[in-house]
Amino acid sequence: MTKTSLICGSLAFDTIMQFEGRFSESLLADQLHKVNVSFLVPTMRTEFGGCSGNIAYNLKLLGGEPVIMGVIGQDGGPYLERLQTLGIPTANILTKAASYTAQCFVTADADNNQINAFHPGAMSFAHENNVADAGPVRIAIISPDGHEGMLKHAKDCFELGVPFMFDPGQQLPMFNGTQLTDFINKATYLTANDYEIELLMERTGLSLSDIAGRLTALIVTRGEQGSEIYAGGTRIDIPPVKADAVLDPTGCGDAYRAGLLLGITNELGWETTGRLASLMGAIKIAHQGGQNHKPILAEIGDRFQAAFGYRY
Repeated sequence: MTKTSLICGSLAFDTIMQFEGRFSESLLADQLHKVNVSFLVPTMRTEFGGCSGNIAYNLKLLGGEPVIMGVIGQDGGPYLERLQTLGIPTANILTKAASYTAQCFVTADADNNQINAFHPGAMSFAHENNVADAGPVRIAIISPDGHEGMLKHAKDCFELGVPFMFDPGQQLPMFNGTQLTDFINKATYLTANDYEIELLMERTGLSLSDIAGRLTALIVTRGEQGSEIYAGGTRIDIPPVKADAVLDPTGCGDAYRAGLLLGITNELGWETTGRLASLMGAIKIAHQGGQNHKPILAEIGDRFQAAFGYRY
């Protein structure tokens, strides 16, 4: 059986700018209805990002077999070249010549507050991709993407009998309760952070146990408090892994999800799968950007053994 994982989701460029002052010193609470300010940002960097790009990057580090299904724009050539250099197939990445690749512009201040602007661009055409075109896959993940694309890919997976993980992330507020319930009913797995699971329960009217009961596994991450996996009527607590440094949380959730996919496709069991996911998040957070950590597979294995006392 193939171990290929289909990664449906956004491909984006992240432009991160650092403002050395504090937003609070430039924004007056009683004047927010007529804001006209400019922030001097001495440093700026551009990173490869997007959920599908980040997940695939981490899964490749783990020795997995990711295939990305996403959309880029007229400026996406360097991203395609990067993925090809990494050995990640690009045949299912659509190019929209009249659009720009999705881009996030982040301005952070001295207190790590952020003002973000996100341009979806080519991501809005995700629904033009068909899951069937990817060929045989062991599992798919539907991560944040264009609204219509997420709905279509869930429908595609369900009709094709492809087990999939629903990862709504920051796109969760786009969907109403009926749509979210339909995602849950079609999905095999669901992963969300502590805020997202509360919003999911509020929107659907379902309890945590109701949601878990409709899935093979429900995975809830809780940041520095670790995570928990609900599977087979039991709850498995996954401890956090201490990071070498806490530099940038961008992409940590994507690294975690790559660990989940590797564990599922290699049938590692939920406890080991969750621990591997936790380790990947800890490795990522010690580096700036979503795709700048570069541990070789042996290093990941050594760190897992050091953290948990056995090889996965």
